[in-house]
Amino acid sequence: MKGKINIRAIVLFYVIAVAFRFAAVKTALLEQVNDEYLKILLRGIGPAVGAVVSFAVFQIPSRLSLKGIYNSFMLPFALYWALPAAFTASVYYLHNGRFPIVLMFTVLVYGLLEEIGWRGFLQQQLKLLPKIYSITLIAILWFSWHLNFDLNTSNLIFFGIIFLGSWGIGKVYDKTASLLAVAGVHSLNNFFRNGLHEAELFAIAILLAMWIMFIVWYDKKNGFTATAKHSRLK
Repeated sequence: MKGKINIRAIVLFYVIAVAFRFAAVKTALLEQVNDEYLKILLRGIGPAVGAVVSFAVFQIPSRLSLKGIYNSFMLPFALYWALPAAFTASVYYLHNGRFPIVLMFTVLVYGLLEEIGWRGFLQQQLKLLPKIYSITLIAILWFSWHLNFDLNTSNLIFFGIIFLGSWGIGKVYDKTASLLAVAGVHSLNNFFRNGLHEAELFAIAILLAMWIMFIVWYDKKNGFTATAKHSRLK
């Protein structure tokens, strides 16, 4: 295996990510914050802060990109942010009689803050490992970061979702190198804060199918160009 993994950078990243998460969900610190949307963002800011600090302290070149392999910022924004926000807000409206657009974009930004850490930093730092090891380690660290260690069926299912997410979202990042793309995929489950029902699951399935088909189509259509752009972003 060529090169080596910067373990100290990963440790620093994770300590900061967990410290921010602990302060947000295990202390009374956010009780002074009245804005619910700001509270949501502060609960997820740790991975982004940890990544930025680790990049700076260890002088790691940051290749974080919102647009990734796409020529325009607007394409991934429209496809992975505006579309799911409008789609899920419509489903929300059918159940609750209102369009929570601000909540939708808050959830997307929350997903972006996490993905700067989990995919933009950690996945890239672990890319020298065999894929299954990298996915498993990211899943364990991501699950543990939530600081919910209750031994119950719900948590076991949640770990399964985290593991599948580490694989699936990781594949999207490998294909697109776009933080907007992985933030959109990451946010699918978080859109529906009151639980998943038949309509919500259908909406998620539709969005996932559309994204997968687009990624496959774009890859085939652009082939060499997309691969070359992705290589420069790695």
